[in-house]
Amino acid sequence: MTEPHRPDRRSAGDAYDFLVFIGRFQPFHFGHRRVIDEALRQAGHVIVLVGSAFSAPSHRNPWSFEDRSRMIAGSFAADEAARLTILPLEDRLYNNTAWVEQVQESVDRAIETRHDFATSPRIGLIGMNKDNSSYYLKLFPQWGSVEVKSAEPYAATDLRNALFSDTEDAWLVLAQRSVPANVAAQLAAFRAEDRYRQILEEFRFIRGYRDAWANAPYEPVFVTTDAVVTQAGHVLLIERGARPGKGLLALPGGYLGRDEPIEDSMLRELREETRIRVPDPVLRGSIVGSPKVFDDPNRDPRGRFITHAFLLALTPRREDSFKLPKVKGGDDAAAARWLPLAECRRADMFLDHYDIVQNMVSQL
Repeated sequence: MTEPHRPDRRSAGDAYDFLVFIGRFQPFHFGHRRVIDEALRQAGHVIVLVGSAFSAPSHRNPWSFEDRSRMIAGSFAADEAARLTILPLEDRLYNNTAWVEQVQESVDRAIETRHDFATSPRIGLIGMNKDNSSYYLKLFPQWGSVEVKSAEPYAATDLRNALFSDTEDAWLVLAQRSVPANVAAQLAAFRAEDRYRQILEEFRFIRGYRDAWANAPYEPVFVTTDAVVTQAGHVLLIERGARPGKGLLALPGGYLGRDEPIEDSMLRELREETRIRVPDPVLRGSIVGSPKVFDDPNRDPRGRFITHAFLLALTPRREDSFKLPKVKGGDDAAAARWLPLAECRRADMFLDHYDIVQNMVSQL
């Protein structure tokens, strides 16, 4: 929610002109509200940057940016909400520099919509320095910093787990203690929607997957490969035909075979899932550089998955310069298709596959 231009509320008593609060707010709870309450006390305006803004629906990210904007704005009186600027923030899991630049640009844009300052505005970052996920508080040395102690015993993860639990009343108890009334009403309405049931089925599948490995002597680490195949400003994607991520777009890839080299595994999965009509020597000759490892600990809800991604930059023959190779979904892929790179940002993509695409194509 971007507020229209309005006169500045700049007070000599304010420590800051703008305080910036970054979070995922899945969902917005009393701990978050305490931070914004403090921000409103110390600053004329508060910029709320909502992370994972374009992530596909999942147990970790059930609500869209628009959903969370309503949660946040609806938790405050009209005069307080008028002092909030709520903007989306895109995840950049493997590029901290790009993420920091995005935050800076968002803050600049928010300030421009509020007031044309004659002097440099006083900007600060506010948040709860509760664990390693709050490392970003140290990434902006040019801004001031305000730390708020949280007294809430429940985290957003607890609320999501209760919401998708088999005990219908579990989430109600937590919601009454942990979220504003408007958010509780949104959660109740959400439980009646089809997307809730779809995420619930996915959550149960993932829980079963993890349970199957619960008695292993060590927590398993899964190794996979992915192919980022590009041609003429397009990337080759599949539509997943099974859980997890059924119906989402993904890179062709899969588990590393026990006796396979990583490159062979990548090519095998690529062929099985896309039926791409390109000879093997051409595919191998199209590999750019070395594979990259993508290993964010939370990248896959099933457990610890480490993937090796290869970039393949296909060059069409002169007579086929306007044609993309024919592809067709196979194996566990419901479909395969070429997607313009510019459309990936808004597509519902599986896990961190958008981040992988962005990272890999930067080599071109």
